[in-house]
Amino acid sequence: MRPYAAEISRIADTNICIYPNAGLPNEFGEYDQLADEMAVIVGEFATSGLVNILGGCCGTTPEHISAIAEAAGKAAPRTPAKPEQHLRLSGLEPFTLSSEIRFVNVGERTNVTGSARFKKLISEGDYDTALDVARQQVENGAQIIDINMDEGMLDSEAAMVRFLNLVATEPDIARVPVMIDSSKWSVIEAGLKCVQGKAVVNSISLKEGAENFLEQARLCQRYGAAVIVMAFDEEGQADTAARKFEICKRSYDLLTEELDFPPEDIIFDPNIFAVATGISEHDNYAVDFIEATARIRKELPGAHVSGGVSNISFSFRGNEPVREAMHSAFLYHAISKGMDMGIVNAGQLAIYEDIEPSLKEAVEDVLLNRRPDGTDKLLEIAEEFRGQKGASKEQDTAWRETPVEARLSHALINGITDFIEDDTEEARLKLPRPLNVIEGPLMDGMNTVGDLFGEGKMFLPQVVKSARVMKRAVAYLEPFMEAEKAEMQASGAETVARNNGKVLMATVKGDVHDIGKNIVGVVLQCNNFDVVDMGVMVPAADIISKAVEEQVDMIGLSGLITPSLDEMCHVAAREGGQGFKISFADWGATTSKVHTAVKNQPALQGGQKFNFTFSAARWCGLAVFLVGRTGSRALQNGKNFRSD
Repeated sequence: MRPYAAEISRIADTNICIYPNAGLPNEFGEYDQLADEMAVIVGEFATSGLVNILGGCCGTTPEHISAIAEAAGKAAPRTPAKPEQHLRLSGLEPFTLSSEIRFVNVGERTNVTGSARFKKLISEGDYDTALDVARQQVENGAQIIDINMDEGMLDSEAAMVRFLNLVATEPDIARVPVMIDSSKWSVIEAGLKCVQGKAVVNSISLKEGAENFLEQARLCQRYGAAVIVMAFDEEGQADTAARKFEICKRSYDLLTEELDFPPEDIIFDPNIFAVATGISEHDNYAVDFIEATARIRKELPGAHVSGGVSNISFSFRGNEPVREAMHSAFLYHAISKGMDMGIVNAGQLAIYEDIEPSLKEAVEDVLLNRRPDGTDKLLEIAEEFRGQKGASKEQDTAWRETPVEARLSHALINGITDFIEDDTEEARLKLPRPLNVIEGPLMDGMNTVGDLFGEGKMFLPQVVKSARVMKRAVAYLEPFMEAEKAEMQASGAETVARNNGKVLMATVKGDVHDIGKNIVGVVLQCNNFDVVDMGVMVPAADIISKAVEEQVDMIGLSGLITPSLDEMCHVAAREGGQGFKISFADWGATTSKVHTAVKNQPALQGGQKFNFTFSAARWCGLAVFLVGRTGSRALQNGKNFRSD
């Protein structure tokens, strides 16, 4: 019971009462646990600050209650947890939009109005392949999927219900929350009736007046959904920063004052309109959105900001490199002002840092309205990129002429798998050992990925693609490293025993991602560490129990999704009550310096530090720094190590 009591105590903003049985009943249905025995166990709940009221149920007697009262008598009353006002959604897995998350990717391809392929699949009744579109969005890093069935020749209600019911049967898709997207309220309500978990409604607005707006919001409350509120009222869509904020402020006041709607469940869409249309009145549209976003986040506490990102580049349909560059640059600037959610194609985002410089300058001149002839300049340069696959600096094959180390790093940063095995083999032949390929160019590339992600210049879908490239490269090298190890052991150059310490690694409960963890494990083993890999979805109690059993020197916790943050804190709290000394460290796309310092570190009570690294690549250097003794030269020199 204790792990559950500790978890409830950590999050509950109410008082907690626990009254357990006197142990389990015996063969005769009687309870054998003595009063003193029960008091020792239950009294610790009080002295650890887990409960407000203690009692006893089946098998307890006045003697039991007296012993419990004596054991808990000097304990200070538990202080209920301070409620955290975060947007909480769920599919099969919970999703919390906390301050540690810079941006939430909402996959846009399951939308018949935005994807010709998806529209064709739904129109032809090919729902199996349509599910693959949703699956690909999730695999590419979408944290929410937007589903829209608004097509004139479709029975939109029936299509929405059928698709949502099919999604519910696919755990790899259903694990993420759903955004039900429609301009028809009947379609939205049909979706709300069958969707599992807590969904997002896209959207409601003041277009038909306050009364209709509040009625729709009430129904969203009834179904437990969060809402996207458009900057749209009786006079039309807002197009200036002032009008956008005015409508959002009015909507916010109506929702919070009339309905007591949770502010954290309000997501404003201040309208992303196309720029570079040739109409001068449109030139400031991106700036208006960004300015309105900053004001909404400052003056409407708790509310979030989203938008349909692809709208911004509508003028350049057919020129994907320019569109990708516009999306990436727009997101970079909008996120810096508080935009924390966006409907994007999770698999097609250019890396901001890697956009060709002249294209980036031209795009930002338009987006930020920095010069009156910005549209003309962008139109001129856009033709140079038409027909290319993307907006990066080296869309031609010029990067293939660089040294192999640079090619490997480039492939990792850009998620390119086409040449990875050939380049990895070339590097293996060039460098003294296969491990040097991982510790050198591959780690260099992943370090850059970690830096760019931390700076908001890369997004989760791009990190996922980079990790897949790394996984393929490491998988290619593993047989060579195993053969080298066997040869060294046979010659007596290396013994089976490890002498650099023992590290336990696990992806925490609720998370099934293991690419980063597996890569770290390979590198640590090659650096003479004994690695205990517990796999994925590992509960906190099992991690601590295994750490004690194996007498490890260090615990590494991995996680890619948001719930992993809470689970890492839970692991730290479990260890904090044990009193033994183990080094801790975490990594993953949702982890951060702030979360590690504010949430994880205080949970440790033994004086040890909870370390954080931006990426799995740097985690290896951290292990050598904390507990290692004979790591490879690259790691000993701190080449791949920066702990925060």
